[in-house]
Amino acid sequence: MSEVIYPADGVLLGRARVPGISHPLIVTVRDGELVDITAKGMATVRDIAESADPAGYVAAAPGKSIGSADAIVANSWARVTDSAKPSLLSPIDLQAIKASGVTFVVSLLERVIEEQARGDKARADALRGEIIELIGTDLSELVPGSETAMRVKAALIAKGVWSQYLEVGIGPDAEIFTKAPTMASVGFGADVGLHPISSWNNPEPEVALLVSSAGKIVGATLGNDVNLRDVEGRSALLLGKAKDNNASASLGPFIRLFDGQFTLDTISQAEIALRVEGEDGFVLDGHSSMSQISRTPASLVEATIGRHHQYPDGLVLYLGTMFAPVKDRDGAGKGFTHKLGDTVSISTSSLGTLSNRVNLSTLAPAWTYGTSHLLRDLATANLL
Repeated sequence: MSEVIYPADGVLLGRARVPGISHPLIVTVRDGELVDITAKGMATVRDIAESADPAGYVAAAPGKSIGSADAIVANSWARVTDSAKPSLLSPIDLQAIKASGVTFVVSLLERVIEEQARGDKARADALRGEIIELIGTDLSELVPGSETAMRVKAALIAKGVWSQYLEVGIGPDAEIFTKAPTMASVGFGADVGLHPISSWNNPEPEVALLVSSAGKIVGATLGNDVNLRDVEGRSALLLGKAKDNNASASLGPFIRLFDGQFTLDTISQAEIALRVEGEDGFVLDGHSSMSQISRTPASLVEATIGRHHQYPDGLVLYLGTMFAPVKDRDGAGKGFTHKLGDTVSISTSSLGTLSNRVNLSTLAPAWTYGTSHLLRDLATANLL
């Protein structure tokens, strides 16, 4: 593998499975080694995220190497994992897994324009010009919920092009939904699952934030918000079926904790690259620029957690993507959809690379290790 899987600098936090130990280990990377820092009272990612200084704690925590980080990363691929050796898990545990959608106005409005123009470039240019004239600025500067956004909304309704997606895209309220149950996410190298009823689906390369119970953003990781476009397209009320299936939430490879060098500003300027490589030779490349996000990461966190909704164990929040794959795969006009065996890699320089292989949710390993199992195992190990 040629990708940089994890950054050479920064304070990294993750979890690993080690043979002979029933509970996941809390790990960090030091000098190329994966180091076990599991400790009583600090035996979960949740505990560390709730501490006064998560990055400071992880950087200074005593630990013991469980092996080469590169070797453990290589052993984390589901199809080649040697169960007698350590492998990575999703880097979160007790956090709620939430996601935000339709957070990039530029790509959203462009899709509406393309849909309305029906392939007529001249009509697309004219409609784009009408909208830009209406708002008097670049689309990327349109602030959701603002007076200007509401004028755009009224104009689009008048043109008959309003939709529920535009409502959450430029309206006052962000779309926030539950992506997966607590403990259900998968990590680097794991299979990601597609519900077998779907015939039109895609990856969604995103940054995900680690947030404490107090609403403090303490770190970030990469995520694949696997999406069934055909299911959601039938009805927005099917969002749960489109988004929440076995192995449909991927995170990793590690959480990078905020410190003096890595901050929310770093995330706000990140360029997220996507590469899909199929066993049929198909290759898709794309990118998503966080600088184009219409709702700030902080505002999305505020829409998720606060006096209106509490998360005692904190949460992880997928921030959305501006990338919608349209490259034809099986012939002109057929667009993109996954095939089983696709390898999906999501990367950015500050967080590394998250790679997974596409499978059916019914064929990916069943989710069997939940919160009760973790707490029982930690209690048995006298780590609570």
